[in-house]
Amino acid sequence: MSLVTTTEMFRRAYAGGYAIGAFNFNSMETVQAISEACREERSPVILQVSQDVVENHTYMVQLARAAALECPEIPMAFHLDHGRSFEMCKFCIDGGYTSVMIDGSSLPFEENVAVTRAVVEYAHDRGVVVEAELGALAGVEDHISVSDDRARYTWPEEVAEFIARTGCDSLAIAMGTSHGAYKFKPGTEPKLRFDILRDIMAAVPGFPLVLHGASSVPQAYVEMINAHGGSLPGAVGIPDGELRKAAELGVCKINVASDLRLVMTGTLRQYMARNPEKFDPRDYLKPARANMKELVRHKLRHVLGSAGKA
Repeated sequence: MSLVTTTEMFRRAYAGGYAIGAFNFNSMETVQAISEACREERSPVILQVSQDVVENHTYMVQLARAAALECPEIPMAFHLDHGRSFEMCKFCIDGGYTSVMIDGSSLPFEENVAVTRAVVEYAHDRGVVVEAELGALAGVEDHISVSDDRARYTWPEEVAEFIARTGCDSLAIAMGTSHGAYKFKPGTEPKLRFDILRDIMAAVPGFPLVLHGASSVPQAYVEMINAHGGSLPGAVGIPDGELRKAAELGVCKINVASDLRLVMTGTLRQYMARNPEKFDPRDYLKPARANMKELVRHKLRHVLGSAGKA
């Protein structure tokens, strides 16, 4: 199957009370882990890359296309995560992405509307869909950095106007999540604001909503990472049940990035500690890929609810 847009994926997800996983990748092993898990679990999927990975543009596009060829029975979209400018989004649209995100959330409302509208007009003329963001998330991930004092929720009263004026196809909202993995002080663990989600859904019923910053690493992986040089204080991020509830209520896309990186790094540390004489990447990348695959499988079954929906 060729790479597709997210339009039909989101329509079915909203109607079915589940979310599509948007998994960030930057290597062949990560793409293989994601796509193999989705094929075995028969789940639609979004492969996505962040702006700092786009410099390896040709490799990333071909990896996404290879995954689609290997899994023809699985609907698969290819998405730019957190595009920071019209020029970056245009580059990816022209280069074969089926979906792009223009992130103007750090801009004043009117400037966010203007840049989003420009990307939407260019993308729609070329059959590509656009995700926008309204409301900034705290935390640090890749080149995204928003301090706690600047983080804010998405205001429901702004949403309908923003969507009407921009024509965006989906909207990332801020309802209590945070970018990155090492992000919460004791006593400040995240709690999703479902009241905000319900108010937004009432303002734009049926419109595809997106959740960023939703790291959720099972305790077993935290323990593995800590045993070999990590320093995670406990299960990371938003509890699975909170994310599953968001999907059931109407969130159609949930991003997964830090989780995969933590599992891959933890596995590599464990392997090297146990096998200091090994030096062949094929030896240590195989278990890293296998553990990432199991994490993706966990997400599909217990967080997203998308297993069996292809």
